[in-house]
Amino acid sequence: MIDIHCHILPGLDDGASDMDQAIHMATLAVEEGISTIVATPHHANGKFSNERDEILFAVDNFAQALFSRGIPLQVLAGQEVRLYDELIRDLSEGIVIPLGGSPYLLLEFPSSRIPDSAAETIHELELLGITPIIAHPERNREIAKDPDKLLALIARGALCQVTAQSVNGGMGKKIRDVTLQLCRRNLVHFIASDAHDPIFRPFGLRQAYAAIDSRLGKSYADYYRFNAEAVLTGHPIDAHLAMKPKKHPILFWR
Repeated sequence: MIDIHCHILPGLDDGASDMDQAIHMATLAVEEGISTIVATPHHANGKFSNERDEILFAVDNFAQALFSRGIPLQVLAGQEVRLYDELIRDLSEGIVIPLGGSPYLLLEFPSSRIPDSAAETIHELELLGITPIIAHPERNREIAKDPDKLLALIARGALCQVTAQSVNGGMGKKIRDVTLQLCRRNLVHFIASDAHDPIFRPFGLRQAYAAIDSRLGKSYADYYRFNAEAVLTGHPIDAHLAMKPKKHPILFWR
């Protein structure tokens, strides 16, 4: 399996606190069947700022630590970028980096809303040949209340990634229900771990794929697996036709 969203690099954000914990996470990832992780420390979220050179240095150090311990895990550089005003400029200057050198960028919104500039930024990224992947939209209150707002962003050219623990119920029943609703409507293109530590924010990726297979069918699970591979090869994603609900959507957030 390939994990395109993970906070495994030690000491950069609220993920792995040190090298020992990062190595522990890597061991657990391999045991779960993960072969490649794109390390995506937070950038420009108001608390953490991790630019390209710092991330590349941390990835190189971590790769050496994995090799010296015989842990068969490939780690690539990426970011989880909070949408901010200077994003397009910083992308052109190499401060912001796509996932693993691909034409895909992991884009995060605040948990409470969709920024007013989201649609315009998605369009500008598309003009630059970069496809944004919206991280964990199931945890965004505005999208949870009205998934058609996510549909509009996908129509603009964005893709979307849900979190394994959201599928598994680890973030609560409401978020699990929202997540499965987004999947059923073909508004989801990836599952990733968004793992931060071995205990409170673990991987759960194998369990999530099994849950999708059981609840929605093997074709959904295969689609998400294929798309994760396509990110690393730079191949285009075949975005399934998103669907409007037959009935008025349930408001999961009160």
